[in-house]
Amino acid sequence: MPHMYILECADGSYYTGSTTNLARRLWQHQNGLGANHTAKRLPVKLVYCEFYERVSDAFYREKQVQGWSRKKKQALMAGDANLLHQLAECRNETHYRRVGFGSHSASSGQVAQPTDCAQATSSDSENHDETTD
Repeated sequence: MPHMYILECADGSYYTGSTTNLARRLWQHQNGLGANHTAKRLPVKLVYCEFYERVSDAFYREKQVQGWSRKKKQALMAGDANLLHQLAECRNETHYRRVGFGSHSASSGQVAQPTDCAQATSSDSENHDETTD
């Protein structure tokens, strides 16, 4: 089952990845066989994951979340939709002139529901290549 996940490394940094076998991929990360980023920052801890029906959706979400700030990732992990929305707003001067200070529009995209990460680690699928955060 495809997952997008976030690991917290020993130095406090975050690693975002996607996989079709979360249990195996976590084992690889913990044993220094995962990404270079995590191998240099052991141990790592699974702090967040989302389940997807398709590998391509998990991979897309991984790339989306990788581009986020640390604060935005923390809001996602905390389930704070209001803060996540605030952090997603554009704050450059051109945007304020065009749209106005404090205004925002709603998105119509679908959001996957986070799964229980402990249950997800028993997946029996093959892994998908991850990249560093």
